[in-house]
Amino acid sequence: MLLKMLTQAMGVSGNEQEVRDIILKEIHGHCDGITVDRIGNIIAYKKGTANKNKKVMLSAHMDEIGLIVTGITDTGFIKFKPVGGIDSRILLSKKVLIGENKIPGVIGIKAIHLQDPSEREKAIKVKNMYIDIGAKNKEDAEKNVHLGDYIGFDSDYIPFGDNLIKTKALDDRVGCAILIDMLKERYACDLYAAFTVQEEVGLRGAGVAAYTVNPDVALVVEGTTCSDVPGAEEHESATYLGSGPAISIMDRTSYSNKKLSQFLYELAKKNNIKVQYKRTTFGGNDAGKIHVTGEGIPTAAISVPCRYIHSPTSVMSLEDYEACKKVVQLFLYGIENFEIKKWEVIK
Repeated sequence: MLLKMLTQAMGVSGNEQEVRDIILKEIHGHCDGITVDRIGNIIAYKKGTANKNKKVMLSAHMDEIGLIVTGITDTGFIKFKPVGGIDSRILLSKKVLIGENKIPGVIGIKAIHLQDPSEREKAIKVKNMYIDIGAKNKEDAEKNVHLGDYIGFDSDYIPFGDNLIKTKALDDRVGCAILIDMLKERYACDLYAAFTVQEEVGLRGAGVAAYTVNPDVALVVEGTTCSDVPGAEEHESATYLGSGPAISIMDRTSYSNKKLSQFLYELAKKNNIKVQYKRTTFGGNDAGKIHVTGEGIPTAAISVPCRYIHSPTSVMSLEDYEACKKVVQLFLYGIENFEIKKWEVIK
């Protein structure tokens, strides 16, 4: 399955090559042009069938949150820092894979019976954690691990429950998988599918891709937070699992184009597809850079709800995923008739 293959690949921000290779293989033969730019984005082009084509960009980021090696102790333990937004409370005892050779390790801390009472009452800080790779000493560890090596989570893709899956990197391999499928069809619009890099560390690839393509309109496709769990009040729940894809109104980095968001929502409703609005405004995605590129690009975002996002064990409904894919496809079929506001000259 495409989604399983993508989520099992390692692609910590700044080191997306493994994911990029999979995508390039999957889209080969389905595009009229494919480029990889100097920052590492894939921009795939598919010519439209209309005489005067709208230029539409879909965007999904290839990278995932992870860790990076910052030191090796004399006793052979690996010190690290986070790459992207990670809650340190989820790290303890997690299995990881380090570097190109995917050296296995486990994240540990000082034994609880050796901790001071004050230490036991607080969340453990990353600086007090280490990764155990079974090395005898620093010299032994340095045979396999080096400063700057990327560290990914070791997490299996597991189906469970009522059509749910558990895996890592659903943010944003769900978007990558949907973009790959979109490239297998042809539309009236000129389609540019941008698989971007370094979203988790500042939306860096998206700004470059949007500047290169300069589309008339853009749609970001991604995984987003889902907090429909015990202890969360209704107004705190951004999205609900099983209620369809979520359409953004705003977040910390962007306002979605209101007409585009309404267009997406109405497409879903008219076609009896479950859909919801994202109910919170925290976080951000590639729309934050895309919508302010050049003269400004009308941009919207549609997301698949994912519980425990930015962790090794995210959970997603395959029904939400399929519904998101259908809405994106309807968007591409219908966008040619969508009126995009141009410059207004006021005399």
